[in-house]
Amino acid sequence: MKIALVQNAPVQGDPGSSLADLDRLIGDGCGADIYVLPEMFATGQYIDPTPVVQTMDGQIVEWLKNKANRLNAAVCGSLPITDNGNVYNRLCFAMPGGRLEYYDKHHLFTYSGEALNYTPGQERTVIEFRGLRILLLICYDLRFPTFSRNRDDYDAVFYPANWPDKRILAWDTLLRARAIENQCYAIGVNRAGSDELGFYPGHSAIITPYGETLIQTDEHPQMLCADLDMERLARFRTKFPVLQDADRNEL
Repeated sequence: MKIALVQNAPVQGDPGSSLADLDRLIGDGCGADIYVLPEMFATGQYIDPTPVVQTMDGQIVEWLKNKANRLNAAVCGSLPITDNGNVYNRLCFAMPGGRLEYYDKHHLFTYSGEALNYTPGQERTVIEFRGLRILLLICYDLRFPTFSRNRDDYDAVFYPANWPDKRILAWDTLLRARAIENQCYAIGVNRAGSDELGFYPGHSAIITPYGETLIQTDEHPQMLCADLDMERLARFRTKFPVLQDADRNEL
């Protein structure tokens, strides 16, 4: 299973330009099975998303679906979606053939005012693609270990993010912690560039179940790819069965 970290710098409020930049960044791809993009990868971050809010049949979701078909791979990232009168920070996971799954961000970032304009999602979302079981989460969810807890039902957790430089040590530390405590691959994709809220230094990474850094980006827009060793993960869980010893009230 090959994963691509696609770290872009979205053009604030201009999905067309952001998607064109992503077309150039991804190109013909790297042969990955899944391409993971940041939070708000096509719009930039908006506390009030009214200027850029999308629908499930809108420009950005259609781009995800088309890109998945062209690459013969899954492509995922988050965007502001209006659905049944509510607005969600929604992580859309598009697969070849038009299939799409999604997760709505549960922990809204009160500090920035996100909770004033978005509706929190209520469903925990685990999907399976090409044999890989994935827990879909977004950015601030990384700070909540119980919500991220592995119930022996996933192999990798995805965290697309807009995580600023002032708190990047927390990002690096918590991503590693989630991988170790859940015996999984933790895959975090942060954006690059800056906006009126701050500077985003990248640090997108794949962390192994042992807490090792498999790959990590610098601060610039880029795409890095790496293979997940699923046999090694299975051997580790058999040899050192941490998940079997979890407290029942955490599962």
